[in-house]
Amino acid sequence: MTQTTKTVFEKYEIRKTKKQKSAFIDYVKSIAAENGYQSTVEKGTLGARNIVVGSPEKAKVIYTAHYDTCPVLPFPNFITPKNFLIYLLYQIAIMLLVFIPAILLSALFEWIAPSLPIDPGDVSFWSLMIYEAVLIGFIILLLAGPANKHTANDNTSGVTTLLNLMIAMPEELRENAAFVFFDLEESGLIGSSSFANKHKQTMKNKPLINFDCVSDGEHILFVVRKKADIYVPMLKKAFSENENVKVEIVTKGVFYPSDQANFAGGIGVAALKKSKRLGILYMDRIHTGRDTVYREENIAFLTQGTIKFTELLSNS
Repeated sequence: MTQTTKTVFEKYEIRKTKKQKSAFIDYVKSIAAENGYQSTVEKGTLGARNIVVGSPEKAKVIYTAHYDTCPVLPFPNFITPKNFLIYLLYQIAIMLLVFIPAILLSALFEWIAPSLPIDPGDVSFWSLMIYEAVLIGFIILLLAGPANKHTANDNTSGVTTLLNLMIAMPEELRENAAFVFFDLEESGLIGSSSFANKHKQTMKNKPLINFDCVSDGEHILFVVRKKADIYVPMLKKAFSENENVKVEIVTKGVFYPSDQANFAGGIGVAALKKSKRLGILYMDRIHTGRDTVYREENIAFLTQGTIKFTELLSNS
């Protein structure tokens, strides 16, 4: 584990409040300055603050990761990128877990209402209010609940990958790469959307590789958008799997909801596990207190492969 990774886990693992984010921003800027990079903080929609290291305009490739921390939830965000139906059914099941308590509490209120000092004509109104309050409470929990204290995979793994890259990138390649730490990904890809709008012409035909949840699982999946198809041969050459890490590069029939979706040349990177019986690639644990797995082999593999990709792109 590198010193920057240790520091992030010790001091900056939670990045949710304005104060916590400001402290992390200062740390990233200090690492950038120590390694000869220029850095800026770009403000975006809803107060998003994206940390931009290097020059997106001059760079041949942009490497990104979101740094904001999600709220802790009682259930994980379960993702199966190559099996959208399973992902959809899981999301429906979660919604049912929310609607059922809302319906039951509303029904319970109507049942005990006759014994309460309430006008019978107001029972339906208050029943509806209880139902809506439960749903609104769940939405607030999703967006503004207490921060998850354990963020090893989501997305301290992506953040530390970028920091390691900034330091390890050979000096002769640094002008060809820029690094962006996105804010407010957990609120709906807001930071990356702001960056995409601000740098619309720059990003029109430029590859962007986004590291989101890359440390829990030995299978590294590259989700390649249509305009980034031309980089597949380079990806295969740069990220050659080994005994510790398996690699799969997919251009069709895959769904991974992260910041790369806002860019035509976006490439999403995620670490996944594979089920023994069905061979389904999946991600679990994130958004819960069980998000504690940090496979250093993954981070080292991605750091080395990304440097190789930058070199190949620079020489192309």
